[in-house]
Amino acid sequence: MARRDAEAGAEPPDDYLEAAIQRLLTENTEIAEQGITVTRRDHSVVLCGEVESAQRREEILRLVLERFPQVPVTVDIGLIRTQAPTEVEELR
Repeated sequence: MARRDAEAGAEPPDDYLEAAIQRLLTENTEIAEQGITVTRRDHSVVLCGEVESAQRREEILRLVLERFPQVPVTVDIGLIRTQAPTEVEELR
């Protein structure tokens, strides 16, 4: 989990910040990400979910920090496997 802080003592995020970030991620034509949950925690926001690559995770973080530079962001975005399985799954 990565944490990027703005200035210490930053103002608490406003009431619409979570929705604004969610909309930014959803409506951005290059990202169009609907699988990320945005949650406010104290004076920061937490981005949670799973994406298919580290590059996509970094692009999401870059986009949020670029649009909301004053907001501390904690990233809890994991990576999912996008390749086909290499073994046969045996069900019992």
